[in-house]
Amino acid sequence: MIIKNTEIKVVLGDITEIRADAIVNAANNKLLMGGGVAGVIKKKGGRVIEEEALKKAPIGIGEAVETSAGELAAKYVIHAATMGMDFKTDEVKIRDAARSSLVLASKLKINSIVFPALGCGTGGFPLLASAKIMAQEVLKHLREENTSLKEITFCLYEQEAFTVFNKGVLGYLEYVTTKLSGGPYVTVDAIIELPEGIVIIQRSNPPFGWALPGGFVDYGESLEDAVKREAKEETNLDLTEIKQLHTYSNPQRDPRFHTIGTVFIAKAKGRPKAGDDAAGLKIIKPAEIKKLDFAFDHKNILQDYLKIK
Repeated sequence: MIIKNTEIKVVLGDITEIRADAIVNAANNKLLMGGGVAGVIKKKGGRVIEEEALKKAPIGIGEAVETSAGELAAKYVIHAATMGMDFKTDEVKIRDAARSSLVLASKLKINSIVFPALGCGTGGFPLLASAKIMAQEVLKHLREENTSLKEITFCLYEQEAFTVFNKGVLGYLEYVTTKLSGGPYVTVDAIIELPEGIVIIQRSNPPFGWALPGGFVDYGESLEDAVKREAKEETNLDLTEIKQLHTYSNPQRDPRFHTIGTVFIAKAKGRPKAGDDAAGLKIIKPAEIKKLDFAFDHKNILQDYLKIK
């Protein structure tokens, strides 16, 4: 599958035989290459890989460093520490190791990287859990970083592991990027209390009508930051004393698609002025609410607010 111009694959095979810019070694923090994937990498690529790694050791658990790949088809080996010398691993260590490997790959400006099942050999971590953790870190990396990676491969040596990773990586990412991306979408709205009354805006886009200032929450943004941003963009006001009123989730509340909206009550500083996203702005008294045509369920929201007040 492809996410933001990066192809993600799960393959059955020997990681040391794959031609890529970098392969990942599930390492201990001393970077000693004994058994498991590390032992195979050293056997086929040569002791020079371990010798280079030891010069950079020890590293923190969850950190990653690169060495040359010796006689292997890859250019680099990225040694990602998933455990210490107690050979114990867990979710946090695997997550940090996967993230560090991806960040290092981008720092090296390489285009392709191949992962084994981190933590599942000597560490004994469950295959499906490792697959989902690594898939989550790949998705987060591709969404949040300006990455150089064009191909991310998960290579499993045994059929059982391949089957689990195929479901845990590709199946999981397919679910997140297709079904979950179809909504519901997260929105915020603000009931802004000024001494003169409540601030409402006239929508410039369908559905038309009067509405509370608000909009969609951006990826990586908190509800509070989103409502402050939207209020500033639409009313020129800086919100203060923000408090949550209620979250509205009726699938029919928005005629465009299913939205879940959290409404805040707030005071504000500044001079109210309609922004580029609003066709108009007015300050109304509570008695005017029932006389106006509101978009979405905003009339009901304001009536709930009046009952609470």
